[in-house]
Amino acid sequence: ILYCTLRYRASAFVDFEYKSMAKSIDRLSALIKRFRIDARVHPTIPGTCEIGPPDRNANLFIVESGGLALTGPGHVQTHCPAPALLYYPRGLPPGQKVHAHAEKMRLVCATVEVGGNRNPVTQALPERLLVSLEPNASLRAVSDLLMEEAHSPRCGGDAVMHRLCEVLIIRLLRHAIESEQAETGLLAGLAHPTLSRTIVAMHEHPDRKWSLEALADTAMMSRTRFAQTFRTVVGVTPGSYLSAWRLSVAETELAQGKRLKAVAPRVGYSSSAALSRAYSRRFGAAPTQRRNA
Repeated sequence: ILYCTLRYRASAFVDFEYKSMAKSIDRLSALIKRFRIDARVHPTIPGTCEIGPPDRNANLFIVESGGLALTGPGHVQTHCPAPALLYYPRGLPPGQKVHAHAEKMRLVCATVEVGGNRNPVTQALPERLLVSLEPNASLRAVSDLLMEEAHSPRCGGDAVMHRLCEVLIIRLLRHAIESEQAETGLLAGLAHPTLSRTIVAMHEHPDRKWSLEALADTAMMSRTRFAQTFRTVVGVTPGSYLSAWRLSVAETELAQGKRLKAVAPRVGYSSSAALSRAYSRRFGAAPTQRRNA
């Protein structure tokens, strides 16, 4: 009985320690800093329910009063009462439309892009994030500021709204992780009390020569248990995730005009030729084509 009691307490202590460590590490900074967040807020037409021309490709909607209606082919009409936030990370699906409905509505409509549709941040999020702002003080605070800037234009307003959109997306990512909205994938991995340490380590040091044993050590697991848990939670093997992350970082840096020779060692490749081969296999085009695009 004493043995079982001690074992139970030890297990509970380890679980508590793992959860404490997960809370103490920064799970987002290394991920976010690799990909630029571009945002532009579109003016809405006062006194109407018109959001704006469809070619603006708005994918972020914040409604303070009134509400939103979602419609589209094969989609049951959905109403979202205010205050609420609606975000489509990869853009609205074909045929999907968002309508504001109220006699007097207050709405912010914006286009927000996080490093393009192929980056891990965009791919990790669900197709649609619909969040009630009433119980979410953190999101509500930024949304209120954004609403104020959009409806009461002042000097420097565009710059302020751009920065606020950045903060909003980061807080939205926090919300998605903390509310454990994803069962598998990157967000599920970042929400995991031990795997999150490994994923952050890969994000911070893509140049490091990671072995399976070294990755397992960061999660304080055996290699076998780590490999199985990672595959179950994240959906891919640790090696596959690391390779995808390295190539995503490489793609971003090449798009910024950096030379292939300089990028290769920064993302863990021994030569520019090795990076070029891996890049071509993944993206179907040579890195030089991406840099010159």
